[in-house]
Amino acid sequence: MLKFPLAVTLTACLLLFGVAAQNPKNKAERKGILKAEKGKRAINNRPSEARRNSSEINRLPRNEPGCTSIGGICQKRSYICQGRYLKDKCSGGKTRQCCIPAAAWDVLCAGTHHNRVRACDRFGCGGFNARSEGAIHKAVDVVCDDYGIITAPFSGNLGGPVGRKAGHIFHYDGIKLSNSVHCVKIFNVRPYRYTGPIGQGQALGYLLPLQETFSGITSHVELQMCDQSDPTPFI
Repeated sequence: MLKFPLAVTLTACLLLFGVAAQNPKNKAERKGILKAEKGKRAINNRPSEARRNSSEINRLPRNEPGCTSIGGICQKRSYICQGRYLKDKCSGGKTRQCCIPAAAWDVLCAGTHHNRVRACDRFGCGGFNARSEGAIHKAVDVVCDDYGIITAPFSGNLGGPVGRKAGHIFHYDGIKLSNSVHCVKIFNVRPYRYTGPIGQGQALGYLLPLQETFSGITSHVELQMCDQSDPTPFI
């Protein structure tokens, strides 16, 4: 008669003892978890160095004179620029540069409404990086009639005659135009003068008669950046 109640009593005592023994351990674990969660919240609430720098860059003005004077805006380099980025025109380090919009230059051939790139003919193609007789064309050919007036695509200074090698002969049939932002060599041109300042849209010379030498070619002015980059976004 006494065995059953005694067994139940012993079992209950063992259970109570086990719970009492686990309570300190559970409390310590809960305390550690709370500390860890508090530490994570403190880290998340603390602004990271990258976020602080990004916020400081975003607060910098977009209309800095060194950039706006040439028609651009200052912005982060990771943003899309419908044109070309220029270095050292904006504050904020390498991550922030001056975005110059595309088609910022004037037409090169007077009397036309836009710059038309020469298509392919039997003498080659006029696009940038086009291949012709095994060579890569590091310029852009803009269509213009023989003896057509060539105008300055941007304001700058004429820097004297420039030439290029054709076979064993060096032809001085171009002129250099530059300002604080751009530097180009314009070929197939007979300049009216070789030095001095010139404004955007002003006549700088006329196109040489290419048909007399290359019958059937699409007459054009050749535009080459001084650093051999692509001028297409500007024309």
